[in-house]
Amino acid sequence: MGLKIRLARAGAKKRPYYHIVVADSRSPRDGRFIERLGSYNPMLPAEHADRVRLFDARIQHWLSQGALATDRVARFLGKAGLAPMPAWREQPQKSAPKKKAQERAAKAAAG
Repeated sequence: MGLKIRLARAGAKKRPYYHIVVADSRSPRDGRFIERLGSYNPMLPAEHADRVRLFDARIQHWLSQGALATDRVARFLGKAGLAPMPAWREQPQKSAPKKKAQERAAKAAAG
């Protein structure tokens, strides 16, 4: 059984609110979970104290049991000092402008 510490959505339409839960990796995102470990409210400003709430002792317990945090939750844990901060990956290159668009932009900047 692979354990994940992940976000489970709760909240109304266009008003997201997430619970941070530990769940079996095979269970649905908003389905069955083992324990609630905190919450995340993206509607609050970034500096607000209640934007991310974590239950430190229980998170440490589940990490010691082998639970893996998802990317977003790992970033929350890194900022809180509960786990090492994950490495920031470079953004995908597929979305960069292609060769002709880069030539046009360079031509417009030069002339």
